[in-house]
Amino acid sequence: MTPAPKIVFIGAGSLTFGPSVLGDLFSLADRLRGSEVWLVDVNEPAVTLMAQVAARANDALGQPFALRHTTARADALPGADFVIVSVAIDRLNTWRLDWQIPLRHGVRHVLGENGGPGGLSYALRSIPLALGIARDVEALCPNALLINLTDPLSRVCLALSRRTRARFVGLCHQIGEGYRLVNRVLGLVSPDGKTEDALTAEIAQRIQITAAGLNHFTFILDMRERDSGRDVYPIFRDKVKRMPPDFALMSRRLLDTYGLFCAVGDLRAGEFVGFAHETIPLTGYDFDAHERRADAQRAHLQAIARGEATLDIRPSGEGAAHIIEAVARDLNRPEWAVNVRNEGCIGNLPAGAIVEVPGLVNAAGVHGAPVGDLPAGLAALMRREIDIQELVVEAAVSGDRRVALQALLLDPHIHSYAQAEHLLDDLLRAHAKHLPACWTE
Repeated sequence: MTPAPKIVFIGAGSLTFGPSVLGDLFSLADRLRGSEVWLVDVNEPAVTLMAQVAARANDALGQPFALRHTTARADALPGADFVIVSVAIDRLNTWRLDWQIPLRHGVRHVLGENGGPGGLSYALRSIPLALGIARDVEALCPNALLINLTDPLSRVCLALSRRTRARFVGLCHQIGEGYRLVNRVLGLVSPDGKTEDALTAEIAQRIQITAAGLNHFTFILDMRERDSGRDVYPIFRDKVKRMPPDFALMSRRLLDTYGLFCAVGDLRAGEFVGFAHETIPLTGYDFDAHERRADAQRAHLQAIARGEATLDIRPSGEGAAHIIEAVARDLNRPEWAVNVRNEGCIGNLPAGAIVEVPGLVNAAGVHGAPVGDLPAGLAALMRREIDIQELVVEAAVSGDRRVALQALLLDPHIHSYAQAEHLLDDLLRAHAKHLPACWTE
Protein backbone atom coordinates (compact mmCIF):
# COMPACT_ATOMS: atom_id res chain seq x y z
CA MET A 1 0.00 0.00 0.00
CA THR A 2 1.28 3.47 -0.84
CA PRO A 3 1.74 6.19 1.81
CA ALA A 4 -1.04 8.16 0.05
CA PRO A 5 -4.17 6.10 0.71
CA LYS A 6 -7.83 6.90 0.34
CA ILE A 7 -9.30 7.54 3.80
CA VAL A 8 -13.04 7.72 4.49
CA PHE A 9 -14.20 9.08 7.85
CA ILE A 10 -17.84 8.17 8.56
CA GLY A 11 -19.34 10.18 11.39
CA ALA A 12 -17.02 13.12 10.69
CA GLY A 13 -19.63 15.61 11.90
CA SER A 14 -19.11 14.46 15.49
CA LEU A 15 -18.13 17.31 17.79
CA THR A 16 -16.12 14.82 19.85
CA PHE A 17 -14.29 12.71 17.27
CA GLY A 18 -14.42 14.99 14.22
CA PRO A 19 -11.88 17.60 15.36
CA SER A 20 -9.61 15.04 17.07
CA VAL A 21 -9.41 12.71 14.05
CA LEU A 22 -8.81 15.67 11.73
CA GLY A 23 -6.12 16.99 14.07
CA ASP A 24 -4.47 13.57 14.06
CA LEU A 25 -4.55 13.30 10.25
CA PHE A 26 -3.16 16.79 9.75
CA SER A 27 -0.44 16.15 12.35
CA LEU A 28 0.77 13.42 9.96
CA ALA A 29 0.24 15.50 6.82
CA ASP A 30 3.86 15.25 5.68
CA ARG A 31 3.85 11.45 5.99
CA LEU A 32 0.41 10.99 4.41
CA ARG A 33 0.75 13.73 1.80
CA GLY A 34 -1.32 13.10 -1.32
CA SER A 35 -3.99 11.10 0.51
CA GLU A 36 -7.62 11.45 -0.51
CA VAL A 37 -9.75 12.17 2.56
CA TRP A 38 -13.52 11.94 2.50
CA LEU A 39 -15.64 13.29 5.35
CA VAL A 40 -19.05 11.61 5.62
CA ASP A 41 -22.02 12.30 7.88
CA VAL A 42 -25.78 12.08 7.45
CA ASN A 43 -26.02 15.45 9.25
CA GLU A 44 -25.36 17.80 6.35
CA PRO A 45 -24.75 21.01 8.36
CA ALA A 46 -22.35 19.14 10.66
CA VAL A 47 -20.28 17.57 7.88
CA THR A 48 -20.24 20.84 5.94
CA LEU A 49 -18.86 22.64 8.99
CA MET A 50 -16.20 19.98 9.50
CA ALA A 51 -15.28 20.17 5.80
CA GLN A 52 -14.82 23.93 6.13
CA VAL A 53 -12.59 23.38 9.16
CA ALA A 54 -10.57 20.76 7.28
CA ALA A 55 -10.20 23.06 4.28
CA ARG A 56 -8.73 25.81 6.48
CA ALA A 57 -6.19 23.40 7.94
CA ASN A 58 -5.42 21.98 4.52
CA ASP A 59 -4.75 25.44 3.13
CA ALA A 60 -2.52 26.32 6.08
CA LEU A 61 -0.39 23.21 5.50
CA GLY A 62 0.00 23.58 1.76
CA GLN A 63 -2.83 21.32 0.56
CA PRO A 64 -1.44 17.93 1.69
CA PHE A 65 -4.80 16.18 1.19
CA ALA A 66 -7.44 15.99 -1.51
CA LEU A 67 -10.55 16.71 0.56
CA ARG A 68 -14.13 15.70 -0.22
CA HIS A 69 -17.31 15.56 1.84
CA THR A 70 -20.74 14.01 1.41
CA THR A 71 -23.82 12.78 3.24
CA ALA A 72 -23.87 9.55 1.20
CA ARG A 73 -21.25 7.00 2.20
CA ALA A 74 -21.80 5.03 -1.02
CA ASP A 75 -20.28 7.97 -2.89
CA ALA A 76 -17.18 7.95 -0.70
CA LEU A 77 -16.40 4.28 -0.12
CA PRO A 78 -15.42 2.90 -3.56
CA GLY A 79 -11.68 2.21 -3.54
CA ALA A 80 -11.13 3.25 0.07
CA ASP A 81 -8.08 1.86 1.86
CA PHE A 82 -9.20 2.90 5.36
CA VAL A 83 -12.66 3.57 6.78
CA ILE A 84 -12.85 5.29 10.17
CA VAL A 85 -16.27 4.78 11.79
CA SER A 86 -17.53 6.89 14.69
CA VAL A 87 -21.31 6.97 14.61
CA ALA A 88 -24.19 7.27 17.07
CA ILE A 89 -27.89 8.11 17.02
CA ASP A 90 -28.85 11.23 19.00
CA ARG A 91 -26.07 10.29 21.42
CA LEU A 92 -26.65 12.57 24.39
CA ASN A 93 -30.44 12.27 24.62
CA THR A 94 -30.42 8.50 24.18
CA TRP A 95 -27.68 8.12 26.80
CA ARG A 96 -29.76 10.13 29.28
CA LEU A 97 -32.56 7.58 28.88
CA ASP A 98 -30.14 4.66 29.12
CA TRP A 99 -28.99 6.12 32.44
CA GLN A 100 -32.32 7.20 33.89
CA ILE A 101 -34.58 4.25 33.03
CA PRO A 102 -32.52 1.54 34.77
CA LEU A 103 -32.16 3.79 37.83
CA ARG A 104 -35.94 4.06 38.05
CA HIS A 105 -36.04 0.27 38.22
CA GLY A 106 -33.52 0.14 41.06
CA VAL A 107 -30.44 -0.72 38.98
CA ARG A 108 -27.38 0.67 40.73
CA HIS A 109 -25.19 1.25 37.71
CA VAL A 110 -22.47 3.88 37.54
CA LEU A 111 -22.39 5.07 33.92
CA GLY A 112 -24.92 3.32 31.65
CA GLU A 113 -22.83 3.39 28.48
CA ASN A 114 -20.78 0.28 27.66
CA GLY A 115 -21.99 -2.25 30.24
CA GLY A 116 -25.13 -3.01 32.20
CA PRO A 117 -28.63 -2.28 30.87
CA GLY A 118 -27.46 1.00 29.33
CA GLY A 119 -24.77 -0.84 27.41
CA LEU A 120 -27.36 -3.31 26.10
CA SER A 121 -29.64 -0.49 24.99
CA TYR A 122 -26.79 1.41 23.33
CA ALA A 123 -25.65 -1.73 21.51
CA LEU A 124 -29.13 -2.43 20.14
CA ARG A 125 -28.89 0.93 18.34
CA SER A 126 -25.19 0.94 17.43
CA ILE A 127 -24.77 -2.59 16.10
CA PRO A 128 -27.28 -2.38 13.22
CA LEU A 129 -25.81 0.99 12.26
CA ALA A 130 -22.24 -0.37 12.24
CA LEU A 131 -23.22 -3.54 10.38
CA GLY A 132 -24.87 -1.48 7.64
CA ILE A 133 -21.65 0.46 7.15
CA ALA A 134 -19.54 -2.72 7.22
CA ARG A 135 -21.69 -4.35 4.56
CA ASP A 136 -21.17 -1.35 2.32
CA VAL A 137 -17.45 -1.66 2.97
CA GLU A 138 -17.61 -5.33 1.96
CA ALA A 139 -19.34 -4.39 -1.29
CA LEU A 140 -17.49 -1.19 -2.24
CA CYS A 141 -13.99 -1.49 -0.75
CA PRO A 142 -13.54 -5.08 0.44
CA ASN A 143 -9.83 -4.72 1.13
CA ALA A 144 -10.22 -1.65 3.35
CA LEU A 145 -9.33 -1.68 7.04
CA LEU A 146 -12.34 -0.56 9.07
CA ILE A 147 -11.16 1.38 12.14
CA ASN A 148 -14.03 1.34 14.61
CA LEU A 149 -14.37 4.04 17.26
CA THR A 150 -18.10 3.40 17.81
CA ASP A 151 -19.26 2.33 21.26
CA PRO A 152 -20.03 -0.01 22.88
CA LEU A 153 -16.70 -0.86 21.30
CA SER A 154 -16.34 -4.55 22.20
CA ARG A 155 -19.94 -5.33 21.27
CA VAL A 156 -19.79 -3.49 17.96
CA CYS A 157 -16.48 -5.16 17.07
CA LEU A 158 -17.89 -8.58 18.02
CA ALA A 159 -20.82 -7.95 15.68
CA LEU A 160 -18.37 -7.05 12.89
CA SER A 161 -16.48 -10.26 13.58
CA ARG A 162 -19.54 -12.50 13.78
CA ARG A 163 -21.64 -11.00 10.98
CA THR A 164 -19.27 -9.57 8.35
CA ARG A 165 -16.05 -10.33 6.50
CA ALA A 166 -14.70 -6.82 6.99
CA ARG A 167 -11.15 -6.34 8.24
CA PHE A 168 -11.43 -4.27 11.39
CA VAL A 169 -9.75 -3.01 14.52
CA GLY A 170 -11.38 -1.25 17.46
CA LEU A 171 -9.53 1.70 19.02
CA CYS A 172 -9.96 3.37 22.40
CA HIS A 173 -7.61 5.78 24.16
CA GLN A 174 -8.81 4.95 27.70
CA ILE A 175 -5.50 3.25 28.54
CA GLY A 176 -4.13 6.77 28.84
CA GLU A 177 -6.06 6.98 32.10
CA GLY A 178 -4.00 4.03 33.34
CA TYR A 179 -0.78 5.93 32.66
CA ARG A 180 -2.13 8.97 34.50
CA LEU A 181 -3.27 6.90 37.49
CA VAL A 182 0.12 5.21 37.74
CA ASN A 183 1.77 8.62 37.54
CA ARG A 184 -0.32 9.87 40.47
CA VAL A 185 0.98 7.00 42.57
CA LEU A 186 4.63 7.05 41.45
CA GLY A 187 4.95 10.83 40.94
CA LEU A 188 6.96 10.57 37.72
CA VAL A 189 5.79 13.70 35.89
CA SER A 190 4.23 16.95 37.07
CA PRO A 191 0.78 17.43 35.52
CA ASP A 192 0.84 21.22 35.87
CA GLY A 193 -0.29 23.06 32.74
CA LYS A 194 -0.42 19.96 30.54
CA THR A 195 -3.33 18.56 28.57
CA GLU A 196 -4.25 14.93 29.29
CA ASP A 197 -2.73 13.78 25.99
CA ALA A 198 0.51 15.69 26.50
CA LEU A 199 0.77 14.43 30.08
CA THR A 200 0.19 10.84 29.00
CA ALA A 201 2.85 11.09 26.29
CA GLU A 202 5.38 12.45 28.79
CA ILE A 203 4.60 9.70 31.32
CA ALA A 204 5.00 7.08 28.60
CA GLN A 205 8.54 8.32 27.99
CA ARG A 206 9.35 7.28 31.56
CA ILE A 207 7.38 4.08 32.00
CA GLN A 208 5.99 1.29 29.86
CA ILE A 209 2.68 -0.35 30.76
CA THR A 210 1.42 -3.63 29.36
CA ALA A 211 -2.32 -4.01 29.85
CA ALA A 212 -4.87 -6.52 28.60
CA GLY A 213 -8.48 -7.59 29.00
CA LEU A 214 -11.66 -6.23 27.47
CA ASN A 215 -12.27 -2.67 26.32
CA HIS A 216 -12.87 -0.48 29.40
CA PHE A 217 -12.01 -3.51 31.55
CA THR A 218 -8.26 -3.93 31.07
CA PHE A 219 -5.69 -4.62 33.77
CA ILE A 220 -2.02 -3.75 34.06
CA LEU A 221 0.01 -6.92 33.65
CA ASP A 222 3.42 -5.28 33.77
CA MET A 223 4.93 -1.83 34.35
CA ARG A 224 8.58 -1.04 33.81
CA GLU A 225 10.95 1.89 33.59
CA ARG A 226 11.38 2.47 29.91
CA ASP A 227 15.14 3.14 30.01
CA SER A 228 16.31 0.48 32.48
CA GLY A 229 13.58 -2.14 32.12
CA ARG A 230 13.26 -2.29 35.91
CA ASP A 231 9.99 -3.77 37.20
CA VAL A 232 8.21 -1.03 39.19
CA TYR A 233 4.99 -2.94 39.93
CA PRO A 234 6.26 -3.86 43.45
CA ILE A 235 6.95 -0.18 44.17
CA PHE A 236 3.53 0.77 42.78
CA ARG A 237 1.76 -1.85 44.94
CA ASP A 238 3.50 -0.53 48.02
CA LYS A 239 2.83 3.14 47.29
CA VAL A 240 -0.81 2.70 46.30
CA LYS A 241 -1.53 1.52 49.86
CA ARG A 242 -0.54 4.98 51.10
CA MET A 243 -2.65 6.96 48.64
CA PRO A 244 -5.63 9.01 49.93
CA PRO A 245 -8.62 6.83 50.84
CA ASP A 246 -10.71 8.11 47.91
CA PHE A 247 -8.07 7.31 45.25
CA ALA A 248 -9.32 4.66 42.79
CA LEU A 249 -11.03 2.73 45.58
CA MET A 250 -12.69 0.14 43.36
CA SER A 251 -9.48 -0.46 41.39
CA ARG A 252 -7.62 -0.87 44.67
CA ARG A 253 -10.17 -3.46 45.76
CA LEU A 254 -9.64 -5.31 42.50
CA LEU A 255 -5.86 -5.09 42.97
CA ASP A 256 -6.13 -6.50 46.50
CA THR A 257 -8.44 -9.30 45.36
CA TYR A 258 -7.05 -10.28 41.95
CA GLY A 259 -3.49 -8.98 42.10
CA LEU A 260 -3.63 -6.54 39.16
CA PHE A 261 -4.50 -2.83 38.94
CA CYS A 262 -7.23 -1.69 36.55
CA ALA A 263 -5.87 0.36 33.65
CA VAL A 264 -8.95 2.42 32.79
CA GLY A 265 -10.21 4.05 35.99
CA ASP A 266 -13.05 3.16 38.32
CA LEU A 267 -15.94 4.71 36.41
CA ARG A 268 -15.33 2.81 33.16
CA ALA A 269 -14.44 -0.51 34.78
CA GLY A 270 -17.38 -0.13 37.16
CA GLU A 271 -19.75 -0.87 34.30
CA PHE A 272 -18.72 -4.53 34.49
CA VAL A 273 -18.59 -4.93 38.28
CA GLY A 274 -21.81 -5.44 40.23
CA PHE A 275 -20.43 -3.89 43.43
CA ALA A 276 -19.08 -0.71 41.79
CA HIS A 277 -21.85 1.39 43.35
CA GLU A 278 -20.34 0.73 46.79
CA THR A 279 -17.38 2.99 45.99
CA ILE A 280 -18.60 5.12 43.06
CA PRO A 281 -21.38 7.72 43.55
CA LEU A 282 -24.52 7.09 41.49
CA THR A 283 -24.27 10.46 39.78
CA GLY A 284 -23.51 9.11 36.30
CA TYR A 285 -22.26 11.19 33.44
CA ASP A 286 -22.46 15.00 33.60
CA PHE A 287 -24.79 15.52 30.64
CA ASP A 288 -25.20 19.24 31.25
CA ALA A 289 -21.45 19.80 31.23
CA HIS A 290 -21.22 17.79 28.02
CA GLU A 291 -23.82 20.04 26.39
CA ARG A 292 -21.86 23.11 27.43
CA ARG A 293 -18.64 21.64 26.01
CA ALA A 294 -20.42 20.75 22.78
CA ASP A 295 -21.76 24.29 22.41
CA ALA A 296 -18.29 25.71 23.01
CA GLN A 297 -16.74 23.26 20.55
CA ARG A 298 -19.30 24.12 17.86
CA ALA A 299 -18.64 27.83 18.33
CA HIS A 300 -14.89 27.23 18.08
CA LEU A 301 -15.28 25.20 14.89
CA GLN A 302 -17.45 27.93 13.40
CA ALA A 303 -14.71 30.42 14.23
CA ILE A 304 -12.17 28.21 12.44
CA ALA A 305 -14.47 27.99 9.41
CA ARG A 306 -14.63 31.80 9.33
CA GLY A 307 -10.85 32.07 9.57
CA GLU A 308 -10.95 33.54 13.07
CA ALA A 309 -9.26 30.58 14.80
CA THR A 310 -7.11 27.59 13.88
CA LEU A 311 -7.54 23.84 14.26
CA ASP A 312 -5.42 22.33 17.01
CA ILE A 313 -3.13 20.13 14.94
CA ARG A 314 -1.54 17.64 17.32
CA PRO A 315 -2.00 13.98 18.25
CA SER A 316 -5.16 13.48 20.29
CA GLY A 317 -4.51 9.98 21.60
CA GLU A 318 -7.24 8.43 19.45
CA GLY A 319 -4.75 6.52 17.28
CA ALA A 320 -6.64 6.06 13.99
CA ALA A 321 -4.27 8.24 11.98
CA HIS A 322 -1.22 6.45 13.38
CA ILE A 323 -2.74 3.08 12.46
CA ILE A 324 -3.26 4.37 8.92
CA GLU A 325 0.33 5.59 8.67
CA ALA A 326 1.73 2.35 10.08
CA VAL A 327 -0.21 0.19 7.61
CA ALA A 328 0.40 2.48 4.64
CA ARG A 329 4.14 2.75 5.33
CA ASP A 330 4.66 -0.77 6.76
CA LEU A 331 6.20 0.62 9.95
CA ASN A 332 5.88 -2.36 12.32
CA ARG A 333 4.61 0.16 14.83
CA PRO A 334 3.67 -1.00 18.35
CA GLU A 335 0.36 0.19 19.79
CA TRP A 336 -0.58 0.30 23.47
CA ALA A 337 -4.08 -1.06 22.95
CA VAL A 338 -5.99 -2.55 20.02
CA ASN A 339 -9.30 -4.39 20.05
CA VAL A 340 -9.06 -7.51 17.93
CA ARG A 341 -10.21 -11.13 17.82
CA ASN A 342 -8.51 -12.96 20.65
CA GLU A 343 -7.14 -15.94 18.75
CA GLY A 344 -4.66 -16.78 21.50
CA CYS A 345 -3.68 -13.31 22.67
CA ILE A 346 -5.14 -14.02 26.14
CA GLY A 347 -4.78 -17.72 26.76
CA ASN A 348 -7.72 -18.28 29.11
CA LEU A 349 -10.35 -16.28 27.19
CA PRO A 350 -12.34 -17.63 24.19
CA ALA A 351 -10.59 -17.44 20.83
CA GLY A 352 -13.52 -15.63 19.21
CA ALA A 353 -13.83 -12.92 21.87
CA ILE A 354 -12.85 -9.32 21.19
CA VAL A 355 -9.98 -8.46 23.51
CA GLU A 356 -7.96 -5.33 24.13
CA VAL A 357 -4.24 -6.07 24.05
CA PRO A 358 -1.01 -4.43 22.89
CA GLY A 359 -0.60 -4.62 19.15
CA LEU A 360 1.76 -4.40 16.22
CA VAL A 361 0.76 -2.60 13.01
CA ASN A 362 2.30 -3.09 9.59
CA ALA A 363 1.29 -3.49 5.97
CA ALA A 364 -0.41 -6.80 6.76
CA GLY A 365 -2.75 -5.08 9.24
CA VAL A 366 -3.20 -4.92 13.00
CA HIS A 367 -1.97 -7.84 15.07
CA GLY A 368 -2.74 -8.45 18.74
CA ALA A 369 0.19 -9.49 20.94
CA PRO A 370 0.09 -12.67 23.03
CA VAL A 371 0.15 -11.81 26.75
CA GLY A 372 -0.49 -15.22 28.34
CA ASP A 373 -3.22 -16.00 30.85
CA LEU A 374 -5.00 -13.57 33.15
CA PRO A 375 -5.51 -14.40 36.82
CA ALA A 376 -8.28 -17.02 37.01
CA GLY A 377 -10.73 -14.79 38.86
CA LEU A 378 -10.37 -11.89 36.43
CA ALA A 379 -10.69 -14.24 33.48
CA ALA A 380 -13.94 -15.55 34.99
CA LEU A 381 -15.33 -12.01 35.25
CA MET A 382 -14.38 -11.35 31.65
CA ARG A 383 -15.85 -14.61 30.37
CA ARG A 384 -19.18 -13.59 31.87
CA GLU A 385 -18.99 -10.27 30.03
CA ILE A 386 -18.00 -12.06 26.81
CA ASP A 387 -21.05 -14.31 27.16
CA ILE A 388 -23.22 -11.22 27.64
CA GLN A 389 -21.69 -9.64 24.54
CA GLU A 390 -22.50 -12.71 22.46
CA LEU A 391 -26.14 -12.53 23.55
CA VAL A 392 -26.30 -8.77 22.95
CA VAL A 393 -24.99 -9.17 19.40
CA GLU A 394 -27.54 -11.90 18.69
CA ALA A 395 -30.34 -9.74 20.11
CA ALA A 396 -29.27 -6.69 18.11
CA VAL A 397 -29.23 -8.67 14.87
CA SER A 398 -32.37 -10.75 15.43
CA GLY A 399 -34.60 -8.35 17.35
CA ASP A 400 -35.38 -11.23 19.70
CA ARG A 401 -36.60 -9.86 23.04
CA ARG A 402 -35.94 -13.19 24.76
CA VAL A 403 -32.26 -13.06 23.87
CA ALA A 404 -32.02 -9.46 25.11
CA LEU A 405 -33.64 -10.57 28.36
CA GLN A 406 -31.12 -13.40 28.66
CA ALA A 407 -28.31 -10.86 28.35
CA LEU A 408 -29.83 -8.75 31.12
CA LEU A 409 -30.35 -11.70 33.44
CA LEU A 410 -26.66 -12.56 33.13
CA ASP A 411 -25.61 -9.00 33.93
CA PRO A 412 -24.13 -8.41 37.44
CA HIS A 413 -26.26 -5.28 37.91
CA ILE A 414 -29.56 -7.18 37.65
CA HIS A 415 -30.99 -8.91 40.70
CA SER A 416 -34.61 -9.61 39.77
CA TYR A 417 -36.41 -11.22 36.85
CA ALA A 418 -39.24 -8.70 37.09
CA GLN A 419 -36.73 -5.86 37.21
CA ALA A 420 -35.06 -7.12 34.02
CA GLU A 421 -38.37 -7.59 32.18
CA HIS A 422 -39.82 -4.21 33.04
CA LEU A 423 -36.71 -2.13 32.40
CA LEU A 424 -36.10 -3.91 29.08
CA ASP A 425 -39.63 -3.08 27.94
CA ASP A 426 -39.19 0.53 29.03
CA LEU A 427 -35.88 0.85 27.18
CA LEU A 428 -37.33 -0.67 24.02
CA ARG A 429 -40.32 1.69 24.16
CA ALA A 430 -38.16 4.74 24.87
CA HIS A 431 -35.89 4.06 21.87
CA ALA A 432 -38.42 2.51 19.50
CA LYS A 433 -37.89 5.14 16.80
CA HIS A 434 -34.15 4.40 16.73
CA LEU A 435 -34.41 0.59 16.60
CA PRO A 436 -34.66 -1.58 13.49
CA ALA A 437 -38.12 -2.64 12.37
CA CYS A 438 -37.58 -6.17 13.73
CA TRP A 439 -38.12 -4.82 17.26
CA THR A 440 -41.59 -3.51 16.47
CA GLU A 441 -42.88 -6.13 14.05
